[in-house]
Amino acid sequence: MLIANPIYDVVFKYLMDDSKIAKLIISSIIAEEIEELVFKPIEFVGDIKQKAKKKTKQTKQMPETSSTLTVYRLDFSAKIKTPTGHKNVLIEIQKAKFPTDIMRFRKYLGGQYSNKENVQKQQTGGRLRRTGVPIVSIYFLGHKLDKITSGAIGINRNYRDLITNEPINEKEVFIESLTHDSYVIQIPYLTPRRRNDLEILLSVFDQSNVIDEHCHILNIKEEDYPEKYRPIIRKLQKAIEDAEVKQKMDMEDNILDELAEMERIIEDIEGEKEQAMHEKDQAMHEKDQATRKRPSNARKRASNARKRASNTRKRPSNARKRASNARKRPSNARKRPSNKTKRDAIKRVGSFTQITRRPRQRK
Repeated sequence: MLIANPIYDVVFKYLMDDSKIAKLIISSIIAEEIEELVFKPIEFVGDIKQKAKKKTKQTKQMPETSSTLTVYRLDFSAKIKTPTGHKNVLIEIQKAKFPTDIMRFRKYLGGQYSNKENVQKQQTGGRLRRTGVPIVSIYFLGHKLDKITSGAIGINRNYRDLITNEPINEKEVFIESLTHDSYVIQIPYLTPRRRNDLEILLSVFDQSNVIDEHCHILNIKEEDYPEKYRPIIRKLQKAIEDAEVKQKMDMEDNILDELAEMERIIEDIEGEKEQAMHEKDQAMHEKDQATRKRPSNARKRASNARKRASNTRKRPSNARKRASNARKRPSNARKRPSNKTKRDAIKRVGSFTQITRRPRQRK
């Protein structure tokens, strides 16, 4: 059986517009019985400006064309059956194709908590008061989380005594109004495995069943689904024959391509900014190191200057010593006979000795 791919927003909304199908899908995910479900459709329409491929002769600039992107945020007011009666909750369903949608979800949750319409009257503190309607959020992700590889994740609040570590079964209006349960469906991790009813239901999102290059059509086996889930696949089968749905799927493809390109450009710009900041920090570090070395070099130059000055002061003292030594040299010269004088004296003494020792001649 060929069905339209519910990963597309337009197909997903086409599916969830049927209150019986929406009740079946939501109750299967949150594992609670829904008695009543009221659809509160909210649309966000945004224009994405695109540049045409040709230039006009008048302006010689790229003319801009506008594409309309409609994002559906599905809100439901539900009455859920409980063991003690029933409770009213606000169920919000959102689909995300990019990890950057996180901040949009946070902003939306803040708006839901501050919305004055999302209140109810309950007995608390001894009298009837206006309190917040509990919120249940369901996210269908077209991308993978960083660490968790489970296809369906439940984040439920559990009351626990932190002293005794025992569970608390009672519910408080104060806590229920300020906290909420969440469910996350990771579509990329929905595989052909069918281990329970929920996995069988979510298999309509299994992208391994895509048969066309545009990923618009899935090929499934109707007999793989129990009778209670047959309305879902039959609704998706009808979506293929709806011309408006086909047209919006094509438009969604074009817009998603533009968004993916914009996200890539933003990532490149952020990468360039980080590189520029790194280079700037490196330059500042090198400048700081050079500044720290300059005082040390200045101290060395000052020390050398002091040494040269000290040597200069020593030079006159050395000159005086040399002059004093020069003055002493004539006196020493006078005191010390020269070698020639010594030799003459020796000759004279020798001659005298010869004269005195000459034998007398006999007469």
